[in-house]
Amino acid sequence: MIKILKYDEVAAEEIFARGEETADVSAVVAEIIDDVRKNGDAALVRYAAKFDGIDPEGFELELSEDEMKATAAMVEETSPGLTAVLERAAANIAEFHSRQVRNGFMLNSRSGVVMGQKVMPLERAGLYVPGGTAAYPSTVLMDSIPALIAGCSEIIMVTPPNSDGSVSPAIAAAALAAHKTVPGSGRVRIFRTGGAQAVAALAYGTESIPGVDKIVGPGNVFVAEAKRQVFGKVAIDMIAGPSEILVVSDGKSDPAVVAADMLSQAEHDKNASAVLVTDSMELAGAVRDEMEKQLSRLEREAIARPSIENNGKIIVADDIRKAIDIANRIAPEHLELCVDDPFDLLDSIKNAGSVFLGRNCPEALGDYFAGPNHTLPTSGTARFSSPLSVDDFVRKMQYTYYTADALDAAADDIAAFARSEGLTGHAKSVLVRRERKAEAGK
Repeated sequence: MIKILKYDEVAAEEIFARGEETADVSAVVAEIIDDVRKNGDAALVRYAAKFDGIDPEGFELELSEDEMKATAAMVEETSPGLTAVLERAAANIAEFHSRQVRNGFMLNSRSGVVMGQKVMPLERAGLYVPGGTAAYPSTVLMDSIPALIAGCSEIIMVTPPNSDGSVSPAIAAAALAAHKTVPGSGRVRIFRTGGAQAVAALAYGTESIPGVDKIVGPGNVFVAEAKRQVFGKVAIDMIAGPSEILVVSDGKSDPAVVAADMLSQAEHDKNASAVLVTDSMELAGAVRDEMEKQLSRLEREAIARPSIENNGKIIVADDIRKAIDIANRIAPEHLELCVDDPFDLLDSIKNAGSVFLGRNCPEALGDYFAGPNHTLPTSGTARFSSPLSVDDFVRKMQYTYYTADALDAAADDIAAFARSEGLTGHAKSVLVRRERKAEAGK
């Protein structure tokens, strides 16, 4: 049963404690990465046979374009209408992220001086997509659409194969929906490999899989550790922790609705956390009781119950403003504001990955359909990091141009600054141009 904590009556450590994944897999992951670096495709096929149960004879890592289309078409056999749903979700995601596109600039406000910045897409983005029973087409849409809008020329997608070598039809359908939604966008390729070995392949490249510039996407503890170890060789989006939801609610909310929203995250992972902060002890008790009812009927109870019992909590604060203070300190991945006038409180929210406003905005809306990204900072990192966006798939390059007269006018200032740091060679590189000019004029 979930805990109810009165804010002023328990230690701060109990209020703000988080569930954490503690398994240390760094040595195992390091061995896998080294194996892939040395043995390339052969290592990937070997791991696919070991972990995914495929027959290595004749196994091809990449889905051809025809295979991708045929696989995507299969989604309608098990989930009629899902293709259209994916396309509608893709349109919403593209509409939101298209507003994030940045342009370069050029300044020439000083005589003889031109400065500017170019914004350029990464050439290749690597996207890790969980497979098997945890196949998430939503991840495909959320992570590939910003990259395509940014202008990446290729999306290199990796996902674990099923034992027969196939991949999830929903993943293939989502990949096609993403590409269709961004006209003129780059190529999307899918490779049948998962785990730390897939991350290694993206980072270092193999005979079949080209190395990428950045790796994004969720995964288990092995995937997260692999991303940590290859960071520096490539960029990564983040080291994601367990999923989180925090609901701030006054006493007017329907306890069944609040409980359902909290369980929507608890069913992700035994380490996930679901927190309610409210000013109503009556609502706290009603949500606790409702959660027990819903847990017994939840298909993923075996996952959600440990999450709720170990990491879930209901915090009762004196008022909603105090509840907001608590939420800001926790800095949750997902924050729901279940109050009558959520926009009145929005400016008070300082730390959260994504905010869901009002009583009709469940977090699941953001997971699948609304448009804002669902790849979000976890474990309190919303204090200093941001949701995945188009910005994650671009880089910026500066440029500067000075005429001879403009440099001469600034030379004494630059030289004085350089000498103050003891870098006389820097000063000389500026002043020598003046000296050579004077010599040439004699």
